[in-house]
Amino acid sequence: MIANVSPLPFKQFSKILPTLTSGTLEARLARTAEEIQAAQALRYEVFYEECGAQPDPKMALLKRDTSLIDDFCDVLLVIDHAKNKIVGTYRFMLREAAEQYGDYYTSTEFEISKIVSFPGQVMELGRSCVQKDYRTKPTMQLLWRGIGAYIQKNNVNLCFGCASFIGMDIQKYSQALAYLYHNHLAPPELRVRALASHYQDMNLIPKDKIDKREAMRQLPPLIKGYLRLGAFVGEGAFIDQSFNSLDVCIIVMRETVTGRYTNKYVSPPFGEDV
Repeated sequence: MIANVSPLPFKQFSKILPTLTSGTLEARLARTAEEIQAAQALRYEVFYEECGAQPDPKMALLKRDTSLIDDFCDVLLVIDHAKNKIVGTYRFMLREAAEQYGDYYTSTEFEISKIVSFPGQVMELGRSCVQKDYRTKPTMQLLWRGIGAYIQKNNVNLCFGCASFIGMDIQKYSQALAYLYHNHLAPPELRVRALASHYQDMNLIPKDKIDKREAMRQLPPLIKGYLRLGAFVGEGAFIDQSFNSLDVCIIVMRETVTGRYTNKYVSPPFGEDV
């Protein structure tokens, strides 16, 4: 429980991003409370109405995925100017903002002291979603470019956050979970662990018995995107009953991002340098 906290002045810690576009789509940080509310409405549409998460009464009434933590974060938007609506979003939290708020969201699911003690700037990624009709390459590339620009502007050394499998059927995702455990487990110095009360072992299948093609089919696109960036995963999945999901902790060190993705998403130029 976080108490006696006040929201940060908007963008007190982060730096302004350049404008990123693709056709009628634009990626940029939210600038107003109304834009953040629109992002929350999109999150509600995807997480609660589409994926089966259980909203509390206030969220159900507002039809927005509201959270106090939003006041301490930057919210990345993808906007379709042809239809004047927000079609994608991501939430970013820098170390200084987490210190003001009191914690990271990820700490509600994983023991993250090893990440908190990591030197330099760290950044939590969360609440990523895209409207169903916009789950296309241009939209996803804009989101990744937005992440890369934010990392560059704020000199981020390590990114982390929760990434979800929709539903809680362990057998449905056994190949993918075992593949992550055997091939992408974080090194001991970064190996966070799912909280015991909701812990699910990921070592479900011996390494030599994994069907890699099936594992890739089971992996959500977002997690596959992180893996292409050189991501690690924490130990154990978190069974999130209220969100109807199995969550893994994703960890990406800037120094491990593969060269072509560094050039594409994490190195300048990102359009106008501001």
